[in-house]
Amino acid sequence: MSKPRTWPAHVFLAAGALVMLAPFAWQLVVSLQTLPDSLRVPPKFTPSWQWSNFADVFRSVPLARQFLNTVVVTAAVTAGQLLLCSLAAFAFARLRFPGRGALFLLFLAVLMVPGELFLIPRYEIMQGLGWLNSLQALIAPGVFGAFGTFMLRQFFLSLPRELDEAASIDGASPLQIYWHILLPLVRPGLLALGMLTVMWSWSSLLWPLVVNTDPEMMTLSAGLASLRGQFLTNFPILFAGSVVASLPVIVLFAVMQRQLIAGIAFTGSKG
Repeated sequence: MSKPRTWPAHVFLAAGALVMLAPFAWQLVVSLQTLPDSLRVPPKFTPSWQWSNFADVFRSVPLARQFLNTVVVTAAVTAGQLLLCSLAAFAFARLRFPGRGALFLLFLAVLMVPGELFLIPRYEIMQGLGWLNSLQALIAPGVFGAFGTFMLRQFFLSLPRELDEAASIDGASPLQIYWHILLPLVRPGLLALGMLTVMWSWSSLLWPLVVNTDPEMMTLSAGLASLRGQFLTNFPILFAGSVVASLPVIVLFAVMQRQLIAGIAFTGSKG
């Protein structure tokens, strides 16, 4: 029996990959150009090998401090999401309590609300707590999310109930069942959620721009946005900073892409 021809699909996927990679390639080319070359019309598609742009971006903004801020915020937000979302998901999937279904639907409804609607209330809360221009203002709103709860709930639902019953007979409390028995079994979901949270937190722009105006307390995305001038933007320096900011996430995704895809695909396997 002859195999079906798959080359048209491969050609289509390869073309799609080239389209997706084009912005990254252009970013790298411009980061190595001079300012006049970056402003040429028609554009110049080859680099000028201006490696000094990468040194200039560190002199233009406190990039090293902003990189550290981004690492701290991303690590704290990811840890909070994994802990709190897994606890909520365990409760919705394995515990029986009145109003569980209605409360879970309310959680899902939050996913349909644009995040910009929470911008002013969050800002007022941070202002009232005296947290403006601080890392905790960037961490606190992101340590819990409805999407993470929904995603991990699907993993907990896939586990057999006999695990809970056997542990209960042995005298384990619900918290012990969650921590020692079920949580290690949903590791693919934790890895997938962790990766998604890292990418979201690392590239978050609107909230860091609003809540932190001190360059020393900004994250990379907000710091790079401050390089845009009112009348002229030095695009080679801006793109050089973007390359530096993108590299850690690109490397992490390249290493963890299988776990990420497997985890996302599994979320719809059980309702």
